[in-house]
Amino acid sequence: MRFIVQPRSFTLKKNIISSLARLLCCLVLFPITVNADAIKTQIDAGKIKAAIVKLDKLTQMKMRETGIPAVAIGIVYQDNVVYLKGFGVREAGKPDKVDTDTVFQLASVSKPLGSTVIAGLVSDKKLAWDDLVTRYEPEFALNDAYVTSHLTIRDLYSHRSGLPNQAGDLLEDMGYDRAQILQRLRYIPLENRFRADYAYANFGITAGAVAAANAVGKSWEEVSEALYKRLGMTHTSSRYDAFINNPNHAAGHVLINGQWVFRQQRQPDAQSPAGGASSSVRDMTQWLRLHLAQGKIDGIPIISAEALNETYTPQIVSRTPENPMLQRAGFYGLGWAVSYDESGRVKLNHSGAFTMGAATTVTLLPAEKLGIVILTNSAPIGMPEALAESFINLATYGKVPCAIYDQKEPCDLFNLFHEMMERMVNAGRSPTNYSKPPAHVASAHALDAYAGIYANDFVGSIEIVNQNGQLEMTQGSAKHKFTLKHYDGDLFFYATEAENNVDLSGVRFSMGTNGKATNVWIENLDAYKMGTFVRQ
Repeated sequence: MRFIVQPRSFTLKKNIISSLARLLCCLVLFPITVNADAIKTQIDAGKIKAAIVKLDKLTQMKMRETGIPAVAIGIVYQDNVVYLKGFGVREAGKPDKVDTDTVFQLASVSKPLGSTVIAGLVSDKKLAWDDLVTRYEPEFALNDAYVTSHLTIRDLYSHRSGLPNQAGDLLEDMGYDRAQILQRLRYIPLENRFRADYAYANFGITAGAVAAANAVGKSWEEVSEALYKRLGMTHTSSRYDAFINNPNHAAGHVLINGQWVFRQQRQPDAQSPAGGASSSVRDMTQWLRLHLAQGKIDGIPIISAEALNETYTPQIVSRTPENPMLQRAGFYGLGWAVSYDESGRVKLNHSGAFTMGAATTVTLLPAEKLGIVILTNSAPIGMPEALAESFINLATYGKVPCAIYDQKEPCDLFNLFHEMMERMVNAGRSPTNYSKPPAHVASAHALDAYAGIYANDFVGSIEIVNQNGQLEMTQGSAKHKFTLKHYDGDLFFYATEAENNVDLSGVRFSMGTNGKATNVWIENLDAYKMGTFVRQ
């Protein structure tokens, strides 16, 4: 699923806009360089202390309201860890408490963590962001020869490669490994979007990370964990086994009938650079310190400021405002969402989410030397984003000003972010309500007419069998089996599973003149127009 979460575009006062418009003509002709050190800060130690007290109470209150099993929070200010706390339990129904060393799956917070790793390689002059991917992955290709020959690590890490949203994620659900998924990306149509559109692609990021690791002759896991070790992040890993074998790890929870329960842990090794890291809040505050101190830890240079600064630079518009005269756009850098708040401060953030049970976020205000990271072990409902945004507002204003979110008093950031998460989680669901049969149901053909092996280049083969009077579909290298239920005529449906499940999805057969199906269309696999399979 998508993992960038930013608040609703802020609305500016019209008189401010008109004043700025009068100045723009001059600024275009005479560019002005702003000294970041001269920016007036709005936060001081007293405000931070007061905001932390309110954040602590707010976290406990919202945990009681939502029932979320665990939250862990770390805050860095002026190069000091000023707050570090774990709340709740590692698994619902069990007594083991969360502490500041409990490891959580980071989900897409792995992206800015990974871009930090590559910034380290850039700093050490092992590679450059504009190096061609094929220089380090000669066999890698996308569905356009020009794009393949011009694609850079920068393109992949800024989501501007031309790959569509979530490209390859469905293959991961089917059990394909990293190498298999990266090889199959070449079959996805790009539709001439190279460097023109932003589209969030976990396996695009992964391809960029693999290329960077190849540049130094190591695996991504080796390269990334070398930086974690250098930063003293002893509870951080890019491998699922390290996470699950840590006795102090937080189990992922999903909401079932109003209760948070542990069902199955997400195994994200295939997209480790984009979503497979795990860490504790204590470790993550070390990483925050590195960024806020411009690449130093305790005064010792680790990564050059220039290399880190490149990751914060906007590379492409990620959020186009509905009214660009009154609202600000959002941008994506290299592994970071980049925005500018109502005071003009640079704001760096990234959220992560697994529908199978993880929700995380990180926010940096570099001008204030302030950062917050929040980790939870529940499916995304907007909790970490709302807490982080509330804290930033409390530290800045002592309250949450509703006007900047274009909301009336009193505003509810938890409801705002929850609605955003609901839209994201429900994206891709079928417009057909398969749980409700049509008024007039057409009969199906004999089930043996549908049985057979079907295939396309992207997914590979699927098998349909008549299993004791019920159609059964087998997908992917993991051979996951799904029961097909009849809906209408040659249209069946099944319940999707795993991380990218979209509830009920259609399976439509096309019949040939010989009375047997010639191909089958699988609705939830058609996101990239690769959902049609031909009988073999």
